[in-house]
Amino acid sequence: MLLAIDSGNTNTVFGLFDGDTLLGQWRMVTNAHRTADEYAVWLGEMLGLDNRTLKEINGVVIATVVPQVIFNLRQLCERYCCCKPIIVTNEIELGLRVLVDRPAEVGADRLVNAVAAYKTYKTALIVIDFGTATTFDCINMDGDYIGGVIAPGIDLSLEALHQAAAKLPLIAIERPESVLGTTTVGAMQSGIYWGYISLIEGIVARIRSERDEVMSTVGTGGHAQLFARSTSVIEHLDSELTLRGLQQIFQRNV
Repeated sequence: MLLAIDSGNTNTVFGLFDGDTLLGQWRMVTNAHRTADEYAVWLGEMLGLDNRTLKEINGVVIATVVPQVIFNLRQLCERYCCCKPIIVTNEIELGLRVLVDRPAEVGADRLVNAVAAYKTYKTALIVIDFGTATTFDCINMDGDYIGGVIAPGIDLSLEALHQAAAKLPLIAIERPESVLGTTTVGAMQSGIYWGYISLIEGIVARIRSERDEVMSTVGTGGHAQLFARSTSVIEHLDSELTLRGLQQIFQRNV
């Protein structure tokens, strides 16, 4: 079985595959100081809920944007799964070309999303990932990664607003029925929610205009479903996109 690990700035997601079938996925807070032993105890317990063990894993693939976690994740793989992991970079076989000025600077998660999105939808695409940052990544009709946009994630924006303005509380993300807020919290929720809707629609429109080609869109990440309710710009929702991309990259590199 294959263990796919997507380690982001906020959360780390573990997905277990049997062939092309995703059997389960588990999420934990990313912590650069977490040891291999701690990973093993937690993951062993999660697998045990499905009557599985770490010993059943014979392959691991890792994508991370947090370099500090790589050492202990390697230790997890080598000590508890008895295999060396494949680490996603632009230098391994991805199945696409990275046509940007500095390919090494593109986040592994963005490359993984591009791989899975093109294989699934087989057209020019904009992948919108609602993570710690909100990213827009573009794939052309030939399946090449051609660049993207990085904006602050919605949770970062909420935290910054709360910390920088003494009288503004830390609020939950909700869809306000009205754009005009009649309370401080209502006004903040409107600014965040409808502001991000405008961000999504505006950036997608500008990318499409600049590229002068039909580009489909797919949303993924924690808040994708919340925003897809309010805009037709997000044409597909795909919560398993990153894990599937990891599985596809692993198959290309074994």
